[in-house]
Parts: sequence; C-alpha cells; structure tokens
Amino acid sequence: METHSALALLEWQIELGADEAIGDVPVNRLDLPEAMSPPRTMPPQSALEGSAVDSLGHVAPSEADPVAEARAMAAAAPDLAALREALTAYDRCDLKRGARNLVFADGNPAARVMIVGEAPGRDEDLQGLPFVGRAGQLLDQMFAAIGLDRASPDAERAIYITNMLPWRPPQNRDPTPEEIAMMMPFVRRHVELADPDVIVAMGNHACQGLLGRRGITRLRGAWDTALGKPVLPMFHPAYLLRTPHAKREAWADLLMLQARLREAR
Repeated sequence: METHSALALLEWQIELGADEAIGDVPVNRLDLPEAMSPPRTMPPQSALEGSAVDSLGHVAPSEADPVAEARAMAAAAPDLAALREALTAYDRCDLKRGARNLVFADGNPAARVMIVGEAPGRDEDLQGLPFVGRAGQLLDQMFAAIGLDRASPDAERAIYITNMLPWRPPQNRDPTPEEIAMMMPFVRRHVELADPDVIVAMGNHACQGLLGRRGITRLRGAWDTALGKPVLPMFHPAYLLRTPHAKREAWADLLMLQARLREAR
C-alpha cells in the first residue's frame, strides 16, 4: 500500500475515533467462532423494578426507599444539632458527592422568620453557609429595610435561613424532583425544630417543595400555608439581580411580612 493511501486510511480511522492501538496484531472479527456459551437471558422487566442491575447483568436486591430513609433519620433528630448530623450522615443523595460543604443554616434559630431558599451556589458551597454571595448580600439588604438581621440575637429582629437542598447542584443546575423529595423530610423536621412564626419561600423550588406548586410570579404577594405555618412566597434575590424591575414587588412583599409580624405580636 502506498504511503499516502496508508496515511489517508489512518486519518479516516482517527476521525472515526480509533486513535489508540490496544493490541500487537489486528483481530479479524469475521474469523471468530460463534460464542461457545448460550446467551445470558435477563429476568423479565417486572422482576427488575426497584432493583439495581450492574454492568454484568447481576440483579441486586431492592434497596431501601431513600425518601423513607430520610424520613426516619429526620424524625429521629431531637434538636437542630442532631438534624445537622443526620444530614451529614445521609448518603442517598448524589449531590453530596460533588459538594465541598454541607450548607445547613445561618442566623438565629429562635427567629420568628424562617427563610427557605433553593440550593447553595458556589460561594455558599465554599463557606458552608446559605446566602453569602451577591444574592445573599441583597437578601440582607432587603430584610434590613424592615428591621430584620440574620446576626441579631433578638428573636424579634432576627431571621433564620436555610435551603431546600443542603448541597450545591453541579453547575448550579435546578434541583430535580427526586432530590427535593429526598430532602423534604429534613426540611419538614427543620421547620418543626425551629418553630418559626412565618416562613418565607424564596423562589420556585422552595415553593415546589413547601407548597407543591411553581410559578413564583403568580404565587408571590399572597399568603399560603405549609407545614402548619403561614408561608409567604417571594422572588429569589438572584432573580432580582437579573430582573431589577421586580424589586417593586419584592418591596411590597416585605411590607406584607412586616405587617404580619406586627399583627401577630
């Protein structure tokens, strides 16, 4: 074979993805005898439901329901410190494997107002605290405008902050319904232990988890109820950074929150 023809064939194989030789001599697949052993048959699909199948086709026993496991671990936590330990020990959510830190909560647990956000971002993942990036700075400014501060030791003036998800999703993608379902028992127990007067649901994913509904532009501005608490849906600060004209609605929601807190004293 001429040199230029051989080079052309080699370039063609590289374009197809064959860029590495793994044998000393080529193998002619057409000369191989038929398989000596009968083909392995897989169990019917009904037998595989709820079971794990490895690369060799071996079927593993059904694993425990990750949501039921989360529910049991969360219910067993007698206080917030134990709940944090339970989240740390929970290994069924793949987000944990790619995150740097668990982002549990920040602020005063005795606060009358509990803010539930969506999921940590890069800054939150690095520091292990919710709402510490640009969106967090805006959140602090928003609540300072009605006299609330996450650093206040006074429960009347404090806020307590957490997220639906304690681990950062890769590339800040949206949480999946499965991830929210796994984390919801921990969020529920978090609310029970903190026992706030009101909950602020920041963004669509917080509303999905707490209220079972999305569409923050329709939900905001109206009180709802979840987990036995009044819930006020609000725009997420990250959305307000992208959409400054929506700050007018956010200010109206903050005034609604301030009026509710005054009425409940």
